[in-house]
Amino acid sequence: MLAKRNENYLPSIFDRFWNNELMDWGHSNFSSTNTSLPAVNVKETDDDFIIELAAPGMEKKDFKINFKNNVLTISSERENKNEEKNDNYTRKEFSYQSFQRSFTVAENAVKGDKISAKYNNGILNVTLPKREEVKPQPEREITIS
Repeated sequence: MLAKRNENYLPSIFDRFWNNELMDWGHSNFSSTNTSLPAVNVKETDDDFIIELAAPGMEKKDFKINFKNNVLTISSERENKNEEKNDNYTRKEFSYQSFQRSFTVAENAVKGDKISAKYNNGILNVTLPKREEVKPQPEREITIS
């Protein structure tokens, strides 16, 4: 809850973002193997929202990113298999990792067709460009007639 607001206070996109109006951290995040979910940072610039997801050791082909009905979903499924055969034994090791992170974006807040992603040095960066109407507007003086 927020404390008493100043009468002159106008909520910004950033305030709505953190108060779950632009992004809903929701209950749709899961890891099917009881492992921890990748850490996520969310940044806001004047032009974009940027999601940074820490996923070291992965490759860009390991990720799937979807945007539908104002929900951005980042998921991954990865299976590793190793088999070693020697004279007296066979050793098989395998592991399976998966996760899904979902973010609900306010309707008409981003340009869904312009969302982009890059994976570099263990960090997946997803950029969601803001629509013009939600970008901060410069202050202007109003002339009194």
